[in-house]
Amino acid sequence: MLKGIIAITGKPGLYKLLCRGKNSLIVESLSTGKRVPSYATDKVISLADVTMYADHGDVPLSEVLTSLYTVAEGKPVDIKGFADDAAIRDYFAKVLPDFERDRVYTADIRKLFTWYNQLIAAGVTDFKDEEIAEDNAAEAAEAADAPAAGDPAANYEKESK
Repeated sequence: MLKGIIAITGKPGLYKLLCRGKNSLIVESLSTGKRVPSYATDKVISLADVTMYADHGDVPLSEVLTSLYTVAEGKPVDIKGFADDAAIRDYFAKVLPDFERDRVYTADIRKLFTWYNQLIAAGVTDFKDEEIAEDNAAEAAEAADAPAAGDPAANYEKESK
């Protein structure tokens, strides 16, 4: 679900990618629904490409958001309710226990919580991308379209060439 959702540097909020123009992208704000162009000079980041540093390697944002959704019980995270940076980091340790404390900054965690709140407000609760299932479905469709080895139509195609 995160594949079509992007963040644009310098513009607040998250955007849904609608289509690609000749020199721009047409995006729609998740919070307001307003459509605006994003030009080639804007730095655009797909949320599907974002990862968080962990001790065992990088963790995709979809897994972190799914874990956060579970820990927060599907409710928005009150970012201002944390007393200090240590409290934010302690809460994030419940979400991703093995995150690299030296490489993941508190600002990164705040940004993650902000994105999570915006996604929840927009009604996005399924953070996993289903491209693996789509790839398997595409392979199954190709296999179904290919004639079987004992199929007379397959022999006819071979002989006619």
